[in-house]
Amino acid sequence: MAHMRRHVPALLAPLLALAAACSSGSPPAATPPAATPTATLSPVDRLISFQSEFPDWPNTDFSRATVDPREILRGCPVRDCIPPLDAEGAVTIPAPRGGRARFAPAETLGYADRLPVAVVTVDGVTKGYPLHILTWHEVVNDRFGERPVVVTFCPLCNTAIAFDRRVGAQVLDFGVSGNLRHSDLVMWDRQTESWWQQATGEGIVGAHAGQRLEPLPASIVPWGEFRRAFPQAPALTEDTGFDRAYGINPYEFYDATSQPFLFQGTPDPRLPALERVVALDRAGRGLAVPMEALAAAQVANVEAGGTPVAVFWMPGAASALDQREIAQSRDIGAAAAYDARQGGRTLRFAPGPEPGTFVDDATGSTWDIFGRAIAGPLAGQQLAPVLHTTEFWFAWAAFHPETAIWRP
Repeated sequence: MAHMRRHVPALLAPLLALAAACSSGSPPAATPPAATPTATLSPVDRLISFQSEFPDWPNTDFSRATVDPREILRGCPVRDCIPPLDAEGAVTIPAPRGGRARFAPAETLGYADRLPVAVVTVDGVTKGYPLHILTWHEVVNDRFGERPVVVTFCPLCNTAIAFDRRVGAQVLDFGVSGNLRHSDLVMWDRQTESWWQQATGEGIVGAHAGQRLEPLPASIVPWGEFRRAFPQAPALTEDTGFDRAYGINPYEFYDATSQPFLFQGTPDPRLPALERVVALDRAGRGLAVPMEALAAAQVANVEAGGTPVAVFWMPGAASALDQREIAQSRDIGAAAAYDARQGGRTLRFAPGPEPGTFVDDATGSTWDIFGRAIAGPLAGQQLAPVLHTTEFWFAWAAFHPETAIWRP
């Protein structure tokens, strides 16, 4: 246990005691506990279990659930213990414990070039959400024109994912439930107090159990590259209404550990648990492209869900979960994935003449990490992004156990 505590991130140390108090009275062991029992609770027992474990959620319809309550752990004691951010005019129910998401043109913000930023493009609008801010808030309710969007980040899984906030005709406003499943953030919506799995966008408990949010393309790239490519793009600022140590990593050295925090069961042994992978084909079997192998190749030409996909890699992005100061963390690089079809033909790519550039085999055009042709016969063309995340292997495998792994 002493060995484990040396590696528990500073912010998580008090949560360890909390998790112990909420479970059997014993703190998590250094060796992962046995997997969640395969025996399924009866509907009545499941309802009783939810109501007894979560009495502080009286408005959640626990009769509707797609998961076993034994899979859900409390990460912190109250909803929105990690305060979400709401953009002006984006929500109908403001977060009582939340803050305000404010934006400024990227070129006006002095963030270090190495800081990682989640880039989301929806309906022709591109915005940046730096991870050194998202780490402290995890959920941002925003709008892209008329489309309501939530941008999310779970540090424990390294999952940065955006979703359309509409379910049928209803627009939902999201927060941080304080609960975890497979170490992943469980969100909640303020309209029905349903719970949502951040890694999948699935409603797992409450009125919306079984519903799925529409995921939207998002990539994590170095801030400097984003600022140069989109100088006028709105980017999230540190003016949130909270006094947070933005730029400081509260999960110090987390991605150097071998065991994810508060993860029940044994991680898939095919890759190291906290190796980053570019995850593709979310609606199908799944395909994981290990970042270490991708960094060596710089390009992966793959097929995912029946679509030819080009996965690009470039250096220059710091880990958000390594050193205390994120800007001083090790370089893990950045990846983005695109539909390789352009103009009626499928392109194959190879590394370009400069880091972060890529050349197609058909025309010799040069492309950048944002899928833009910047030189050659196809200059000015844009590859269509495909849904992907750059996340820890254990998290992807937990929700996509049949996933294949790309081997160069």
